Amino acid sequence: MNLKRRQFLSSLTAFGTGFFGWMLVRQNHQSAEIINSTTAIAANPAKKDLLLRFVSVADTGTGAKGQYAVARAMNAYHKQNPYDLVVLAGDNIYNNGEIEKIGEVFERPYQALLKQGVKFQACLGNHDIRTANGDPQVKYVGFNMKGRYYTFRRETVQFFALDTNSNADWENQLNWLQKELSLSNAPWKVVFGHHPIYSSGEYGTNPDFIKTFTPLFQKYGVQLYINGHEHSYERTRAIDGTTYLICGAGAGHRPVGRSEWTEYSTSDLSFASYQVYKDRIEVSAIATDDRVFDKGIIQLKSA
Repeated sequence: MNLKRRQFLSSLTAFGTGFFGWMLVRQNHQSAEIINSTTAIAANPAKKDLLLRFVSVADTGTGAKGQYAVARAMNAYHKQNPYDLVVLAGDNIYNNGEIEKIGEVFERPYQALLKQGVKFQACLGNHDIRTANGDPQVKYVGFNMKGRYYTFRRETVQFFALDTNSNADWENQLNWLQKELSLSNAPWKVVFGHHPIYSSGEYGTNPDFIKTFTPLFQKYGVQLYINGHEHSYERTRAIDGTTYLICGAGAGHRPVGRSEWTEYSTSDLSFASYQVYKDRIEVSAIATDDRVFDKGIIQLKSA
């Protein structure tokens, strides 16, 4: 009996009924839909039609044992499911964004991934701007930032990184975002920033961000928004075509509730993985014991 089979049988015993599989399919009239699922093992067989695999994590930069536990899980997942991209959604250096701590809070915790060529694409969190308004982090080569807000493309996915801090250059940034979204011919559009739009955590939903971003996301077909700030994991159903995913339990955790639009939420230390196909993105949330505690699918619909 190989390891995967032993883990599987152990999971059946632990859960009693062995209930797993697809639980819910929601139809949505916009550009995406969500299917919810649970499972217990992080390994996924390679599929020939897989276009891109990436992960996301946020609120990482403590250099403490919680960060190392998540980093270890990220590395273990990489060994079974190789990826070369990490979306790092802010608060990269606690407590005050001091770049001299970069070895302690980034280079050492993720040394194994960095040595294998995994590229981190960061944005700025509220703690990051406390030193020189975050400029040293923007310039730091390991964060691969082209500016305080920027875009890049991998395969069929175009990513848009935002500065969601209160002192951001909002007028120019929003004009830039609308222009870049309108010019994009990528089938998949993923926006990430530090602060939540929809959240059941300590900070809650941001009405101003809903008013600002959701019309743009709906108009230009953004299927996914990734953020941190809340030290928890939360995945929403598709709201007007966009799924909102919080992955801020990258080093510490806080309690999180549920809302009417919540598909899954937990305070467990974790990161999220995304497997991109032509017609769907498969989302998995992975805890520090390598358990996949949430799975969902963002389905691409034809126009």
